[in-house]
Amino acid sequence: MILAIGIVSLEFAAAVTSFVAATLLPVIAPDLGARNDLALLIAGSTLGLFVALPLASRVLRVLGTRGALGVGIVIYIGGLVLAATSQAAWVFAAGQFANGLASGLLAVFGISSAIRHLDEQLRIQVVAASSAMWILPALVGPAATLGLQHLVGWRWTLLVPLPFVLFGRLLVVRTVRGDPPEESAHRPLVRTLLIPLGAAGVVLSVQWWPLAIIGAAVALAGMVSLLPEGTARFSPGTPAALGTMVLFAVGYFGADSLITVLLTSGLRMSLGQAAIVLSAAPLCWGLTSLLATRFTSSRNTRSLPSIGLGLAALGTAVLTAGLVVSMPFAVAVVAWAAGGIGVGLSYPGLYIRSTTSSSGAFTATDLAAAVITAECTGQLLGRAIGGTLSSSESSGGLLASYVLFAAVLVVAAGTARRALAQAP
Repeated sequence: MILAIGIVSLEFAAAVTSFVAATLLPVIAPDLGARNDLALLIAGSTLGLFVALPLASRVLRVLGTRGALGVGIVIYIGGLVLAATSQAAWVFAAGQFANGLASGLLAVFGISSAIRHLDEQLRIQVVAASSAMWILPALVGPAATLGLQHLVGWRWTLLVPLPFVLFGRLLVVRTVRGDPPEESAHRPLVRTLLIPLGAAGVVLSVQWWPLAIIGAAVALAGMVSLLPEGTARFSPGTPAALGTMVLFAVGYFGADSLITVLLTSGLRMSLGQAAIVLSAAPLCWGLTSLLATRFTSSRNTRSLPSIGLGLAALGTAVLTAGLVVSMPFAVAVVAWAAGGIGVGLSYPGLYIRSTTSSSGAFTATDLAAAVITAECTGQLLGRAIGGTLSSSESSGGLLASYVLFAAVLVVAAGTARRALAQAP
């Protein structure tokens, strides 16, 4: 139970971190002179996470869980301070990179322990509770962030997530500190590093667009080599679930990372209005998932992930249309709320299927590393490509980004049916 509470606490910390970062992005970018370097500001933490993936099991073997926790906390605090005191975009990105590196040190070990210690029904409840942890930050996070930013500035506001992150990490480590890491926790170092290497190419491609294509190809090659066989072909069952998770993360998290920029720069709304829209999706995601998880294991709900991802695609497409025709504020709120409802319908079943191997072909560590790799690679590609396309003064880059995000979610809705099918 302590492990479940720790995982849920970490999700709450992630929600707080996400809302603080997303709400402050339109303030941080001009202050650091980084309006044309949005990809650099957005992708740093995810790049750090991927660098940490092949190192996590090695650090745990050398230092043990207590030592790894200490190293992770020091790196996390150092990265947060570095970002908060930065005077240039690359320094802020370096701080975010350190935060991602620290988060990744225990990610594989913690999730694999959850898979080993929690049965499927409890994991479903944990997924629902974790999604619900976004409700309170969604309601008060953006407004509270803006209030703190006006009172003490964005630099001090950036430190708000620190106590929540530390609390969740301590609970998880207290529970899993006696678990020996499995041998399969060793990740191929060179192939894993292809992912951040490729994404870095996308981030740095503003002045030379072919680098974005090369970088995306390298990152995808690294991801395919690390995920279970059949993922790239969307083979029925776990491989298709992991492949769909990648597509979902590219489309949804890519769109979410730029939502405040879309609303303020593209749709000419105020930052306060943007904060309300930003809250709509995770609020609806959390509330919907609490209901959807009751039906996740039922045979008659295999279409739920597909329907949910289709709804998320529709909400993203409506927001995209706002860059072409005038859109009232209320329509933007409803559209992004519908996207959140769609994710709430689809994510619980998709996540459980991605971390469950009915054939026993994958160990807990294999599944933990695979689901982290799938979801975070999708996030990284979505945010890096979207940030790169959007790093211009016109709305053309934003339009291209959101058309891409909506299209990817449509494809994910199609592949989701194979994820819930039984492997042959």
